[in-house]
Amino acid sequence: MSPAHAQRNGVLAAFTAFLIWGLAPLYFKAVGTVPPTEIVAHRVLWSALFLAALIALWRGFDGLRRLRAQPRLLGLLALTALLTGSNWLVFVWAISADRVLEASLGYFINPLVSVLLGRLFLGERLRPLQQLAVALACAGVLWRVLQVGALPWVALFLALTFGFYGLLRKRAPVDAVSGLFVETLITAPLAIAWLCWLRLGGTLHFGHGAATDWLLPFAGVLTAVPLMLFAVGAQRLPLSTVGFLQYIAPTLNFMLAVFVFREPFDGPQLLGFGLIWAALAVYSTDMLRTARRHG
Repeated sequence: MSPAHAQRNGVLAAFTAFLIWGLAPLYFKAVGTVPPTEIVAHRVLWSALFLAALIALWRGFDGLRRLRAQPRLLGLLALTALLTGSNWLVFVWAISADRVLEASLGYFINPLVSVLLGRLFLGERLRPLQQLAVALACAGVLWRVLQVGALPWVALFLALTFGFYGLLRKRAPVDAVSGLFVETLITAPLAIAWLCWLRLGGTLHFGHGAATDWLLPFAGVLTAVPLMLFAVGAQRLPLSTVGFLQYIAPTLNFMLAVFVFREPFDGPQLLGFGLIWAALAVYSTDMLRTARRHG
């Protein structure tokens, strides 16, 4: 495969991944009659089954068997499983609570949180434009606090959990698909136990012949497929290209919140988002300049 063809496929894969993530609130609205905890439990369970079938057909489990001899790595993946599970739960809850706008804010500021975490935990130095971008993002969050009178906890929780997830997975020597499979296996017993508890209590929404019986298993595909597409794109594209494409998802979340779900959006909110968008513009400019300098 020629480099140009590989890059074209990488752009298509990454674009599709971010497109799926950006439109995901439509799916979670469709299963909105199901409580967020049950949706996340189904997401874990069906992801594990889907990934098991995929790995069995694709490459087998030999690589995964070697992980059993690495307890430190398994412990790290247990921690990342906790982070991604809590991230999923708050994201699904935010959609059910009509707070998609605040969820999109979290994913807008996530790249800047990742930069800040790199500075704090990996000793990475912030370039001047990165410092300006982080300052603008902090100003946007502070404005939101002054406007509402409280921290935008949904946005900050999503940004921080996903940021720490990326930080820890960066240190985990395992590919995206295998890592996700191990994470789902670790959390699958909790998911199964919760679904059994709901079944015993007569509050389980699955298995009553409703449309959700068909929709809930799709959560596994919705979880695994975009992650695999993202992994393909990340392998074949420069970091700067991936950095620009990652704004597709929160932009679509934002547009769905304002134009489809009709969440309130006024002038003061626009100013807060404007500061975040300005921070992202500065960050993207710095990323592009750095990529050209080293290209």
